Amino acid sequence: MPQPEIVFPTDRLTVRQWHPADRDRAFDLYSRWEVAQWLGSTPRAFEKPEEAAAFIERCRQRGAADPRFGAWALERLDTGVVAGTVLLLPMTDAEGATDVVEVGWHLHPDSWGHGFATEAARGALAKGFADGLAEVRAVVRPDNQRSAAVCRRLGMVDTGVTERWYGMPLTEFRMTRAAWEAAAGER
Repeated sequence: MPQPEIVFPTDRLTVRQWHPADRDRAFDLYSRWEVAQWLGSTPRAFEKPEEAAAFIERCRQRGAADPRFGAWALERLDTGVVAGTVLLLPMTDAEGATDVVEVGWHLHPDSWGHGFATEAARGALAKGFADGLAEVRAVVRPDNQRSAAVCRRLGMVDTGVTERWYGMPLTEFRMTRAAWEAAAGER
């Protein structure tokens, strides 16, 4: 079953599928080292617009088998510009696929400092828990203070550094559905 074009709204964002027409913005986002340096086990910025087109196609395919998951564009309601990506995806480790689900975000520098990462991740967590997930994790490089701060604003618990994911030391954060529901009155 294909995912709907609009996955969920937030107060200031439409979280939707990436479109081929977003190629230039995706390239602008992922060709920046200040973004790419935090991504993947061997960070690399896009060098050609064709890489952005391939990225968009991969995003559109993610979650095709299970609509609970995906990597989605964050379209700002005030400008219509794509601010970045939010993802909710099962993680893999050295043994292969796991049932551990990760929330993550990548934002264009022109959208940093506005709370969009926290807002989008909060929406992704709400979607995941509404779809039946019992727990969601986030992993960030230990020196990525901006993303660690997003995790803390979300109320995620720092469970320490692990090398289980992506073959490198990462700080892992965790949110359970029970903790999410308990904190619902505070949001």
